[in-house]
Amino acid sequence: MKKELTSIKQKRLNSILDEATKLLIEKPNASMHEIAESAGIGVATLHRYVESREQLMIYLGLRAIEVVSETMKNIRLDEENCESYIPELIEALIPLGDKIYFLAHDATVNYNREIEGADRKLREPVLRAIGLLQQKGYFHRNVDKNWIVNVLYSLLFLTWQQVIEGHIARKSAAALVVDTFYHGFKAKD
Repeated sequence: MKKELTSIKQKRLNSILDEATKLLIEKPNASMHEIAESAGIGVATLHRYVESREQLMIYLGLRAIEVVSETMKNIRLDEENCESYIPELIEALIPLGDKIYFLAHDATVNYNREIEGADRKLREPVLRAIGLLQQKGYFHRNVDKNWIVNVLYSLLFLTWQQVIEGHIARKSAAALVVDTFYHGFKAKD
């Protein structure tokens, strides 16, 4: 769906998309003018990269999948030791909370076949890991795996947001998410 760009133009587009993602999380109805301003460019320059807001939203979804997918490639799911997958995943994805949020919450993303297919593929190893962890008794077997993944995505975004706002230390964020994901807020016995 994306038009072919030179590597310099692609880097510039990625920078624009990353800034747009940050702004749209804070202000979902931001105008194209506000998006351009946030990216440090004029609206005419923005329109050289994207023709419309709809196209921008699709590009944002594809960019989010690209960044998250690239990060997840470095995390191997060892089915015998699947317990290590989720903590590694959490550690790697917290800095990408804005991308995770965009994938999980933007309506445009949910109605684009290319993005839906890429997102399903992106979730496959996570769903597989959740299924293995359910078999090992870490999670209830009768809870839908997609629900568990969506809860994980929400925790990742909230943690990213809290780190950005200075409420959670970056170094302790992953441990906090892992503990919350596996144990909730239950007091230790």
